[in-house]
Amino acid sequence: MRVIGVDEFGGPEALRGFDVPERHAGPGEVRIRVRAAAVNPTDTLVRNGGRADAQREFPPPYVPGMDAAGVLDEVGPEVSGDLAVGDPVMAIVAPKASHGAYGESLVLPADSVVRAPAGVSTAAASTLPMNGLTARRALDMLNLEAGRTLAVTGAAGVLGGYVIQLAKAEGLRVVADAAPKDEVLVKELGADVVVARGDDVAQRVREVVPGGADALVDAAVQDELVLDAVRDGGGIATVRGYTGTDRARERGASFHPVMVVDYLRERDELDRLRRQVEEGVLTPRVARTLPAEQAAEAHRLLEAGGVRGRLVLEF
Repeated sequence: MRVIGVDEFGGPEALRGFDVPERHAGPGEVRIRVRAAAVNPTDTLVRNGGRADAQREFPPPYVPGMDAAGVLDEVGPEVSGDLAVGDPVMAIVAPKASHGAYGESLVLPADSVVRAPAGVSTAAASTLPMNGLTARRALDMLNLEAGRTLAVTGAAGVLGGYVIQLAKAEGLRVVADAAPKDEVLVKELGADVVVARGDDVAQRVREVVPGGADALVDAAVQDELVLDAVRDGGGIATVRGYTGTDRARERGASFHPVMVVDYLRERDELDRLRRQVEEGVLTPRVARTLPAEQAAEAHRLLEAGGVRGRLVLEF
């Protein structure tokens, strides 16, 4: 079985093909013939050694990828539900050694796999699981009632876009940031108010919400810079483990580090995202598809910045 990964950490050029033993589905597992794998910022940490301490307990190659879509080709024993061989599916993956989405096939817990949304391409389906579940987890942790105000940074990105769309579906008022070139996109995603992005985004939010937003999802990873965007006692969902400072605690603000692995086997939540795509609530966005052999180019494009939507590798 062919995978794309690294045996030595480094830049995009470190990515190359490897042959690894074929795997089969065990009890409670299914196997997917992967057709598409989304390229996410977290993938670069697998490649460049950002998670080396956790990875080095396993032999290389180290294969990135948390999002996959394809066709179910094997169902192990003790799998409940209605998934069947031949179904188009999407899945969330926790990469471990050679087990990542950048490969020809994946064996996963059945609870990490659902049918792909009808009416979208396989590439588009692959952009949904990790970012969609991260957005879902962030909103669940903030637990806002309808009518409350949510601020979103990194709104033009895939995660930020999903947060906006899910928040609007739940009756929240959304104030989101954008560069001038992305204002139309962010408004189309559903933001009620768009403010200029940048290090002073908290000030911009306060200009339109003088008391501060009730909560904020920091998809732009600005950490302390966004604190003043929320009211005293407000909540901030972070995506890289940031937990705030003494100043935040003095204001009663709470930081909620979002770990998508907490929803790794939340099949109902993943299937809910599928339905929301089919209902038009969520819009998967593919920036570009590339052959899997061009994974290095995909990482170069991602790290250069400015990509709107997800780059997707096709197998």
